[in-house]
Amino acid sequence: MTEAARLSPDQIFRDGGADLAHRAKWWTGRFAIYAVLLLWTLIALFPIYWTLTTSFKMAPNVMKGDLIPWVDFQPKWLGWKSLGLSPDTIGSESTVREQFLRRFANSAIIALSSSTLAVILGSLAAYGLSRFSYRFAWMKNDDISFFFLSQLILPPVVLALPFLVLYKELALLDSRIGLILLYTLTVLPIVIWIMRDQFASIPTELEEAALVDGLSIWGAFLTIILPIALPGMVAAFILSLVLTWNEYFFAALLTSTHANTLPVMVASQTGSQGISWWSMAALSTAAIMPLILIGILLEKYIIKGMAAGAVK
Repeated sequence: MTEAARLSPDQIFRDGGADLAHRAKWWTGRFAIYAVLLLWTLIALFPIYWTLTTSFKMAPNVMKGDLIPWVDFQPKWLGWKSLGLSPDTIGSESTVREQFLRRFANSAIIALSSSTLAVILGSLAAYGLSRFSYRFAWMKNDDISFFFLSQLILPPVVLALPFLVLYKELALLDSRIGLILLYTLTVLPIVIWIMRDQFASIPTELEEAALVDGLSIWGAFLTIILPIALPGMVAAFILSLVLTWNEYFFAALLTSTHANTLPVMVASQTGSQGISWWSMAALSTAAIMPLILIGILLEKYIIKGMAAGAVK
């Protein structure tokens, strides 16, 4: 006699009810999780949606807080026209468009250069801290790592006057190279901490095997370790790029004409009648689109890099 035949109808009913209750509980939990994730997605994307729609609003629509295009308001190209980027102005000469493209180029060159330099220097420093033992006075590896991280505690306004005086003496005011060097120092501690955990999660046996095969320390680092640590480097690069691309304080302080970046241009959208919200929204939309595209294209590397070191 089979097991099912030996069970009484009451036992079968109870087992079936328990299975149904378990399935209902599972589906309820999944529904709650996805509902929370959907709500958080809407909250996270709303600022981008608001900025994008504001670039197509007229002044009365902005003041009334209209949100839904073609329902609450009729979209216009007012914000994009003020930048010379609307369909009816894109083919003609525009001083504002030239300024925007120049500021965009400044932001791209400064952010990409400083992020690349920070990732290179930070990866080398992080590899040394994760593989070798150092001692500087009373400080060991953990103390040195914390020293790097502690630089983020210092408010930027404290560094304003020293950097202003230093850059004036070095003739680096209103120059791209000045911002590149400063931004590299700004994001370097973050890169070191991310890459230190990344390198610490890679077994040292891989390097030992490479050394036995005849490779040098640099050879093992370049051919074995770097390919494995690539997702962490990409994540560190993206984070550095976001921070340097959106930096405003030092860009406004140390530049005036030639090296102005997009955040400075966005903040300057004021006039005698107040803030030009549509122009500011159009500028902000154009400024954040490259970061959104990069984040979408490199999503898998960001996830791998952020998760690296969590489980060894």
